[in-house]
Amino acid sequence: MDQKKKIIEILFIGHLAIDSIIRFKAAKSPTLGGSVSYGSIALSCYTDRVKIGIVSNLGSKNFNNELLNKLKMKKIDLEGIKWFDSLNTNFVLDYQDHSRTLILKSKSPNLEFKDFPESYIHFPPKVIVLVPLCNEISYDYVKKIIETFPRAYFGIDIQGFIRNIDMNGNVSYIIDQDLIKNLKSIIHLVGDKLILKGSEIEMKLVSRETNLIKVMEYFKKFDNEGIYIMTLGESGSLIMKKGRDILKIPAFKSKVVTDETGAGDVYLAIFLYELFNSNRSWRSIEKAGLLASSAASFLIEKDGPSGCESKEEVMKRVKEKKHIKD
Repeated sequence: MDQKKKIIEILFIGHLAIDSIIRFKAAKSPTLGGSVSYGSIALSCYTDRVKIGIVSNLGSKNFNNELLNKLKMKKIDLEGIKWFDSLNTNFVLDYQDHSRTLILKSKSPNLEFKDFPESYIHFPPKVIVLVPLCNEISYDYVKKIIETFPRAYFGIDIQGFIRNIDMNGNVSYIIDQDLIKNLKSIIHLVGDKLILKGSEIEMKLVSRETNLIKVMEYFKKFDNEGIYIMTLGESGSLIMKKGRDILKIPAFKSKVVTDETGAGDVYLAIFLYELFNSNRSWRSIEKAGLLASSAASFLIEKDGPSGCESKEEVMKRVKEKKHIKD
């Protein structure tokens, strides 16, 4: 085998999930979910100039192998998937209008570094995306990943680091100080090569601020050169880096809103790709935000990850400047 084919440029780490979606009381067939699936599929649709891998744990007792076909068709490397004789991570997502309730019905085992594929260690990824769903990635796991890949950039979606899940599987954002403290320790650990994204509610919980500008200003306290992103739904997103004015990125109009699941995952994946393949100037970061926002607007037009589009289509919508007005 040509060893160059094993080089993974962007590696997504977190649980693959089964999503059972209910929309206005109508249940849909279970689909492949999880940030690793949405992010990797979006990026593979966006460009064929990147090699993508996934590290995840799967429970064989309630997982349909055919769900992986979408990933295989996109030539996403699945060597990092480890199977367990257990239940898989399964969420029920119940949508009403633009809000949803989330219930964790079952969970795969947490990720452990001892299971990390040797091939990825020998051919280090350039960007590592940490996107847990239910606290399956620990501080120690992150520490070992950073020690192993000291030159990599790290994208982090904070949702799966701070979700509070009760004994009945109800997922909420009730503040858990231990989870918040753990996330802050990870931010300090990653340092200058961090690109962190959170939703408005998540970023407000971490910062304990309500004013959007104060929320973004809060993250300057970490004293690193990282990039911090807060997604605001139809109000777009904000991007902050120490020493720079905060960027306001507009949301783009979708033709129809069918399924909002995974929009933030798509945003982060496209942003990371564009950032890494730029000169990392503030102007190029703004462009990355615009392309990421546009890509997310396509996703929600169809069910699941089938709304992912090519860079050509994403760029066309950016040039049309059909923004959602605040």
